Amino acid sequence: MTPVLDVRDLAFAYPDGHQALFGVDLHVHRGERVALLGPNGAGKTTLVLHLNGILSGETGHGEGSVSVSGLPVTKKNLLEIRRRVGIVFQDPDDQLFMGSVRADVAFGPANLGLRGAALEQRVMDALDRVGMADFADRPPHHLSFGQRRRVAVATVLAMEPEILVLDEPSSNLDPASRRELADILRGLDVTLLMVTHDLPYALELCSRSVVLSDGRVVADGTTYGVLTDDALMHAHRLELPWGFDPRAVPVDSLPG
Repeated sequence: MTPVLDVRDLAFAYPDGHQALFGVDLHVHRGERVALLGPNGAGKTTLVLHLNGILSGETGHGEGSVSVSGLPVTKKNLLEIRRRVGIVFQDPDDQLFMGSVRADVAFGPANLGLRGAALEQRVMDALDRVGMADFADRPPHHLSFGQRRRVAVATVLAMEPEILVLDEPSSNLDPASRRELADILRGLDVTLLMVTHDLPYALELCSRSVVLSDGRVVADGTTYGVLTDDALMHAHRLELPWGFDPRAVPVDSLPG
């Protein structure tokens, strides 16, 4: 079966000469939920920005390939690639710029040509999936940070992506908002790649984890296996929160 996301031997250096990726391979299949872990400077953001063509060999020196459901990430395919790959950035204000929640969520599908009742249905379905349908006519800047993050997720879901990429989804959320977002993400029927430093969140939501360090994939296995490999964790500057022990988490509560 063709992977939803197929990254092969991806290398990339920025114009200043900094080499950020060295021959990265990453394959994510339909329905998988994968956490991308690694210390700061590991190359995680550089990798994510290749997934929908924000970075490419044309913006620096790159080799290798990225494809989404068999479609290569190239300039001529960017419109369709950016529909298929929905990236939710760390700061929701990078994605919310219209006068109302409804207008923000409608922006992407409208640019694809959706109009009228079909557009309204797409918008409300996306907002309903993140529990924000009652806020459709509110200005985004009147919402809490956690609510804005949920709306940012809805703007991507409205595009009906084949893979949802989340950059640090739990950052800056209070405990209640963090839990609410986890419940929402757990309930979505979508392939998921989650970039995070929040290791308990990765364990809660993603059955598989890939560790990127110094621009290379150094581990790819179950999230439980990664987080309980003390030597791996120490070697790549991955630290669990004080008092959190994945070995104490009931196995039947982990994602399958």
